[in-house]
Amino acid sequence: MNDAIHKKVEELAPFISLMRRDLHKHPEAAWTEFRTASIVAKRLTELGYTLTMGKDAISKEAMMGVPSPDVLKKHQERAIEQGADPKFVARMDGGLTGMWADLQCGGGPGPKFALRFDLDSNDAVECELPEHKPAREGFASVNKGAMHACGHDGHVAVGLAVAEILVGMKDRLKGSIRLIFQPAEEGVRGAGPMVEAGCCKDVDLIVGAHIGFQAAKKGDIVCGARGFLATTKWDVRITGKSAHAGAAPQEGRNALLAACAATTNLHAIARHGDGTTRITVGRLEGGQGRNVIPPNAFMALETRGMTSDLDDYMTTEAARIIKAAVEMWHCTHEIEVMGGTKSGASSPEMIAKVMALAQTMPAFTNIMDEKDFGASEDYSHMMTVVQQRGGLGTYIQVGTNKTAGHHNDRFDFEEDDLLPMAEILVRVVDAYLAK
Repeated sequence: MNDAIHKKVEELAPFISLMRRDLHKHPEAAWTEFRTASIVAKRLTELGYTLTMGKDAISKEAMMGVPSPDVLKKHQERAIEQGADPKFVARMDGGLTGMWADLQCGGGPGPKFALRFDLDSNDAVECELPEHKPAREGFASVNKGAMHACGHDGHVAVGLAVAEILVGMKDRLKGSIRLIFQPAEEGVRGAGPMVEAGCCKDVDLIVGAHIGFQAAKKGDIVCGARGFLATTKWDVRITGKSAHAGAAPQEGRNALLAACAATTNLHAIARHGDGTTRITVGRLEGGQGRNVIPPNAFMALETRGMTSDLDDYMTTEAARIIKAAVEMWHCTHEIEVMGGTKSGASSPEMIAKVMALAQTMPAFTNIMDEKDFGASEDYSHMMTVVQQRGGLGTYIQVGTNKTAGHHNDRFDFEEDDLLPMAEILVRVVDAYLAK
């Protein structure tokens, strides 16, 4: 069967490349993945999967960092202009761009195996220089301010190829298969609302995958991950009072200085002895003019922790410091949670299974059991939920030779490295569900 899987993946190589390039050219950021999700929904329906999408796949109450209705409407119109199916786009009103697709296998009762793929792009401007392959070959982003700089375009292409292969194998498999296509991974906002809507209900086994990261070069595979950092994303708005900076500065309440005081002290939070803790103020804005006491300020920040408890420590300290800085400058503030996810670690049993399968694949020349992920990925939320219910999960990283690091405007990878990613995912499903 392994030879048959390999052959089918090779046959789908042109499809994977064309799909990846189409998605790369039309990137869509969190909660605006209308075109991408439409393409996925149409293909999965054609393949015979049972689709759950829209309000049935996303808990609207659990969504964070959603664009305004006007912005969402413009993205829906843009997606339709770029070829999205209007009937699928209509089902995603409000940014409900996630879905899952179920396939009942023909071999009788068995476990439910879920695979997760992320849909969204980064908020970035892609390099336009000729040395950047997407620009040179005509598939660089046409959507201003959006770029696939993390490989999610490749993940979706792999997901659709895997979907086709599994349909052809369903009669030799038992149980069922669920393919989860998740929006809003960037900013770790998408997994939670999908979990709340039931994407992991009754799931016994779950696998996610990513191109690159600790699998740093072609031939690498990391079969599991630990050290997913729990994280919380905040937008902080500080309100003061404007006044003439020369004639009556005492009448003002300087919101920008409150934000500056908060920023410097946030970065002075004592790190915790129990593990990794981090904080970053990534944006700081404020004021109206050089001769006006700034009446407002904005901060975009994030905390991270090796465990959820350590992230809670950082957010507690951050809230205390922001409150004190704001009060010191006689201002007020509000905090909006824009995203967040839990820590997590792969199941040792599943890591061992993936390693054994990888050892039979010539594409993998450097096989690693697990590594600290060292960043945040809200797939860990899904995996942890499955594990807490007695199931197994892992997170696979497949190596590639990159032109630049993830989230860089020159990021690109070698498309043929998507083929072993597709193959290992199909093989893992086959290993657990074969009759």
